[in-house]
Amino acid sequence: MKPTVITAYKDAPTRTVEAGGVTYAYRELGPKGGIPVVFFVHLAANLDNWDPRIIDPIAAEHHVVAFDNRGVGASSGSVPDSVEAMADDAATFIGALGFDKIDVFGFSLGGMIAQALVVKHPGLVRKLVLTGTGPAGGKGIDKVAGTTYYDIVRATLTRSDPKEFLFFNRNATGKPAARAFVKRLEERAQDRDAPVKVKAFQTQLKAIKKWGRSTPADLSQITQPTLIANGDNDRMVPSALSEDLHRRIKGSELVIYPDSGHGGIFQYHAEFAPIAVEFLAR
Repeated sequence: MKPTVITAYKDAPTRTVEAGGVTYAYRELGPKGGIPVVFFVHLAANLDNWDPRIIDPIAAEHHVVAFDNRGVGASSGSVPDSVEAMADDAATFIGALGFDKIDVFGFSLGGMIAQALVVKHPGLVRKLVLTGTGPAGGKGIDKVAGTTYYDIVRATLTRSDPKEFLFFNRNATGKPAARAFVKRLEERAQDRDAPVKVKAFQTQLKAIKKWGRSTPADLSQITQPTLIANGDNDRMVPSALSEDLHRRIKGSELVIYPDSGHGGIFQYHAEFAPIAVEFLAR
């Protein structure tokens, strides 16, 4: 009898693997075999922060793996203070699962880690999906901390999820999209991940600031097919940086969604998921 293939992220069990003295928490779903798609999550996020409307369509056709980087959620250890060190941890985790070639889907901080991974371990990555992110030395990335703290305060005052402010426009289109997104993240009822500790979040913010203030990366090193996506009004990682990535990564494709912010791919999940699936299937 063939084992049942889990294709809904909400049903994917949380597993762990030991590597380099760290216990990494991860979830996998979709049909095994072929090149897996590894998801790199955003700032202050754990396994429960992936939109099922993005993961599920990809998992219908690909082996998908999402994980908590070192010191995040249920993974042990402490968060490294640089994006490059986070990329090394990701490579350790991927090696522990026995993969020698992967596709990477990175969102926000995850997209920064993905870029660092490709530069440091170019043979590991076949294709790259970079969403809501920017290059090292990108103008305005070092302001992420200020924007984040400001929106956390705004969210606290209105008893809402900070992501509603950080990821979406506060207008007639953005507000309902934000509420729908937050609701989708609650679809998983069992086996929820451990919350991200304040110290982990603060260290991640430091790493992002360092990334923003570092020497601009030489993106001509990235020769992998790359799909870049964002909203046209990203307050966290300025939308102009997605265009910058597109200009500097040869042959890359760019999708910018109108009237949307940092979470443009979540607001436009019905449009974006098929584009990502088609890109990864090529």
